[in-house]
Formats: sequence, structure tokens, C-alpha cells
Amino acid sequence: MFDALLRRLLAPAPTALAAPEAHLALAALLVRVARADGTYDPTEALRIDRVLAALYQLSPFAAAQLRAEAEQLETEAPDTVRFTRALKEAVPLDQRAALMEGLWSVALADGGRGDEEDQIIRLVANLLGLTDRDSALARQRVERGA
Repeated sequence: MFDALLRRLLAPAPTALAAPEAHLALAALLVRVARADGTYDPTEALRIDRVLAALYQLSPFAAAQLRAEAEQLETEAPDTVRFTRALKEAVPLDQRAALMEGLWSVALADGGRGDEEDQIIRLVANLLGLTDRDSALARQRVERGA
């Protein structure tokens, strides 16, 4: 599955991803955000599991399994621009705010906000067709709920 997904992500004009591929791509993006500051700790992995379980109605086991696959994919995945562009095609605009909340939830899981995490989230928000304001509102929702 990884080879086919990577070929689609690396294509000059990626096609829309099917649901399982889109879920894996988002999970890998969550891993990328968690790793952006140079550390990837168990708190962030657990947060990724929770985000995936909530977004896709997965059991804790299925969410952890998806995250484990995503950890491998993230190391092989193309640059964030291509990666996110494929997600943009797979996720309708009205559902992308939930993606941003998930990204912020992971970025804030370790108790801090690194510059690297802020940069990647700003890039991803833009690539998903969301504004800085949309991203800030998603962050605020996460902070209030945390």
C-alpha cells in the first residue's frame, strides 16, 4: 500500500485519495508535526492515536495500528507540500478545520509550542486552503478543550 500511495503523492498532479489512503496520509502528517521539533515522545504518539480514533471512529487498537503505519510512511513520504496537496484533494473544505484541530492537538501535546511546529502548521494550513485565522481558531478550540 505504501508504494502505491507514495507514487500517487509524488505524481505531478496527485489524484484524490480513497478514504483508507487519506486516513494514512493524515496520520503521517500528524506524525510529521509531532517530529517537527526534533522530539517524538509517547505523549505525542498517544495524542495522535486519540485524534485518529476521534476523526475516524477507530478503536484504540486500530488507531495505534494506523499511527504505527503512519510513522513508517512519514519517513518515506515526500515533502510536506505534495503530501498536504493530496490531503486537500481528499478532504472537503468544511472538514479541514477538524484536521487543523488534530494537528494543533498533537503540536501542543508535549506541553509546548516550538517554532518548528508553528512553521509546519502554518504551511499546512495554507496548503489545505485555510487561513491563519482558521488555524488560530482551531488552536484556541484545542487549548480550551485540553
